[in-house]
Amino acid sequence: MSVRELVVLGTASQVPTRHRNHNGYVLLWDGQGLLFDPGEGTQRQMLRAGVAAHDLHRICVTHFHGDHSLGLAGVIQRINLDRVPHPVTAHYPASGQHFFDRLRYATAYRETVRLVERPVAVDGELERSASYVLETHRLSHPVESYGYRLVEPDGRRMLPERLAAHGIAGPDVGRLRQLGELNGVTLDEVSEVRPGQRFAFVMDTRLCEGVHALAQDADMLVIESTFLDEDVRLATDHGHLTAGQAARVAASAGVRHLVLTHFSQRYDDPAQFERQARAAGFTGELTIARDLMRVPVPKRR
Repeated sequence: MSVRELVVLGTASQVPTRHRNHNGYVLLWDGQGLLFDPGEGTQRQMLRAGVAAHDLHRICVTHFHGDHSLGLAGVIQRINLDRVPHPVTAHYPASGQHFFDRLRYATAYRETVRLVERPVAVDGELERSASYVLETHRLSHPVESYGYRLVEPDGRRMLPERLAAHGIAGPDVGRLRQLGELNGVTLDEVSEVRPGQRFAFVMDTRLCEGVHALAQDADMLVIESTFLDEDVRLATDHGHLTAGQAARVAASAGVRHLVLTHFSQRYDDPAQFERQARAAGFTGELTIARDLMRVPVPKRR
């Protein structure tokens, strides 16, 4: 059975706290692992969370502030130390190539794994695999920042009662699915569209078009909520979101499961973020992220 879940490695914003590590998130998706924004301490958090270097196939960095990228050096070296048996692809803002180079070669080590660099410079599709399309949209932050969106292509769900009504059974079901028509019966007559799942990852940003584009119809939206609503001016000045802003985006976009994270150290009561998100009108499933928690992606619609 395929596993699709989010592993939260860290949830702090600019500085780690006693209870919150710097950022780090791993999306496990049908045997592939996508690591998002590895902040300082990510390698150790992976160990504590039960995520191995072998689980990683892709690294996605939104921007080059330290709390989102200082862990790159350790993660890349661990991938090579453990001799991960497959190439690992790295996405990051092209304007930060010099930062990526410094982190990749921060110290001496032996390169044993092919690290494929795929820097991001424009909105749109980044990569296409058998089970998803990876997209990106630019965000609004003091340094260039991009969010990421994983989209599973729509499929078809066969309807047993309609198949039976047309006398289609056994190997003929597979033939009909492959050919689109069999003995005058079309695929549309005996099946329905099965919407693909959508996962969105939005970090440091003000409200902007990219936030809404990434969040639209997401089954799971992982989004920063650095500040509470009473500090909205501070959030805007520093290129961040409040809990209420993030929740209103999720509500208007039809998000099914909202995961709030990237909390400022000035707040010591996580329940405040939940209260403000609910007050903003979000009624779907809501998670206030904690370090080392695992959050399943919702089942298909």
